Amino acid sequence: MSTTLRVSALAPFRVRSFRFQWPADLATSWAFEMETLILGWYVLVETQSVLLLTLFASLAYLGTLLAPMFGVMGHRIGNKELFSAMRATYATLATVLMILILTGTLVPVHVFIIAALMGLVRPSDLVMRYSLIGETMPGNLLMGATSVSRTTQDSARVIGALAGAGLVAALGMGPAYVVIACFYAVSFLLTLGVGARPKSRPSHELAGVSSRPSPWRDLRDVVAYVWTTPQLLAAMALAFLVNLTAFPLVMGLLPYVAKEMYRTDQTGLGYLVASFAFGALLGSITLSRIGHTIRPGRMMVICCALWYAMIMVFAQMQGLSGGSMALILAGLAQSLGMVPMQAMLLRVAAERFRGGVMGIRMLMIYGVPIGLMIAGPLIGRFGYPATATLYCAIGLAFTLLIAVRWRAHVWRLGAPANAR
Repeated sequence: MSTTLRVSALAPFRVRSFRFQWPADLATSWAFEMETLILGWYVLVETQSVLLLTLFASLAYLGTLLAPMFGVMGHRIGNKELFSAMRATYATLATVLMILILTGTLVPVHVFIIAALMGLVRPSDLVMRYSLIGETMPGNLLMGATSVSRTTQDSARVIGALAGAGLVAALGMGPAYVVIACFYAVSFLLTLGVGARPKSRPSHELAGVSSRPSPWRDLRDVVAYVWTTPQLLAAMALAFLVNLTAFPLVMGLLPYVAKEMYRTDQTGLGYLVASFAFGALLGSITLSRIGHTIRPGRMMVICCALWYAMIMVFAQMQGLSGGSMALILAGLAQSLGMVPMQAMLLRVAAERFRGGVMGIRMLMIYGVPIGLMIAGPLIGRFGYPATATLYCAIGLAFTLLIAVRWRAHVWRLGAPANAR
C-alpha cells in the first residue's frame, strides 16, 4: 500500500473531534447490532411469529419521522449537546432492560416497550453523526471521513453480530446485556469529548429582529430546500426506494431466513448478519482509499442496481454457505452505493440546512418498517424467495426511473452530484 493511500485513509483522524467521535460511534454501533440480534431472536423464539418479528424490527424506526426535527434542533442548540443527551438515553434504557433480564422478570411486552422508546431516538443517531462530520471536517476530507465513519456500522455488524450470538450461547442473555449497557455508557463518555464548530449568531439577531423563527419554520425551509434542489431530491428518492425494497430483505427478515429456510440457530443468524456487514466493511474501506476518484452520483445509482441483483441471488440460495457468499457481495454493493450518497449530501447541502437535510435523509428510512410490514404477510403466503424477487424487480425498475428522471443532476459528469 502506498503512503498516499495510507494518508488518505487516516487523514480524518487528524481532526481531534473525529478521534473522539469515531470510537464513540463504534461503541454505539456495536451495542445496536448486539441488541438487535439478541432481542430479535428472543422475540421470534418466545412468540413463534414472523409478524411480531417484523413488528419488533419496525419499532427500531419508530422515531424516523422525528429525524428532520433532530437535525433542526441540533443546528439550534448544538449538535454535540443533543448527541450527548441521545446517547445518555441509550445507556439508561439498556440498563433498565439489563435489570429485567438479570432479575428474571423479562417478558416480550417489556422488549416491545423499550424497543419503542429506543426507536424514538435511535434513527436520529446517524443524523447527528453525519451532521458533526459535516460541521467539523474540511470539505476535501468529507468522502474519507464518511467512509471511515461508515466502518463503525459495518464492523459492528460483523463483530457485534458474532459477539452477540457468542455471548448469549456462552454466558446467557443477562451477561450479554451487561456488555451492551457498558458499550452504551462508554459511548456517552466519549461523545462528551467531541468538538463542535463555534456557534454563530442567528440570522434574526444579526438583522436586529427580537423573535427567533420557530423550529417548525426552520423545518419547512429545509423541506423546501430539498424539494427545489434536484440532486438532493434524487438522492432522497433513491434512499427511500432501497429502504422500502432492499434493507428489509437483508436486515429485519434475516432471523426468519436463518430459522425457517436454513434451519440454523442463533449462531447461523450471526454468520448471515456478519456476512452482509463484512461485504459492507470491504466497501467502506475501499472508499476510504479511493473515494476521491469516484463520481458519487453515478456510483450510488450503479451500485444500488447491483445490490438488488445480489439480493435476488441470495433469495435463491438453499444453504448457509451460499447465502453468506451472496450476502457478502450484496453488502459490498450496498456500501459502494450508500456511502457516496451520504458524502454527496454533505458536500452539496448548504451549511445552514445540512443537519436538516441529513434528518430528511434519515426520514427515508421509514421505508424499512413499511417494507417489513408488507413483506410479513407476503412471505407467509408466497415464501421468502418469491417476495424477495418481487421486491428486487420493483427496486430495479424504479432505480432506472430515478436515473432517467434526474439524469442531468446525478449522471452528467459535470453535475454537482458528481464532483470529486
